[in-house]
Amino acid sequence: RRAFTHGNEIWMEKSYLGGMDAIALGCLTALVVSRVRVSRAAARLCGAAGIAFLVLILGFASRPSLYGMDRIGLEETILAVGTCLVIIAAAQTRWKSPRVLRPLVGLGERSYEVYLTHMFVVFAFFDLFVAMGKPMWAVPGLFVVTIVVAALLGHLVASLYSEPMNRRLRSRWGENRLGTVLDTESPLPPEGRQAV
Repeated sequence: RRAFTHGNEIWMEKSYLGGMDAIALGCLTALVVSRVRVSRAAARLCGAAGIAFLVLILGFASRPSLYGMDRIGLEETILAVGTCLVIIAAAQTRWKSPRVLRPLVGLGERSYEVYLTHMFVVFAFFDLFVAMGKPMWAVPGLFVVTIVVAALLGHLVASLYSEPMNRRLRSRWGENRLGTVLDTESPLPPEGRQAV
């Protein structure tokens, strides 16, 4: 991933190739949690290690050179591995988020729609920021408002397009035909498969 971006920082983080390891790790994680059960202790270890990786990368992003990660380009990969470990722990322990995190969970459920549409919101609010004379005191509030509006737009797109289209496709070609095949091959009991 790093070699093919030829040192271009934008390509390293934003291109399809730049995120291919994270996409592949996410797919592998989904396959693993649907087929393999780990002990509660192992799940807790995965969760702790994943959180440690996330804190390392997200909490100390301004100092990656301290760990030599900037030279080898592993920041994004470690972030993806940490996320996958947390997913494994949450799926295996059937963790339910507290109600206070419901907005964040909803944002995660609509993350693809938010990803596809957020730049419309970003550009609109950036234009507003410039038209206001770039008041720096407004930046924190602008970030919060941009996130909220992008989340609402993602929810709107999901409600009016993505979910109706999913229902139509599933009713036309059968509900979870691939999921049914995977379920029959899974070593997990039916209730475990549903939780994952």
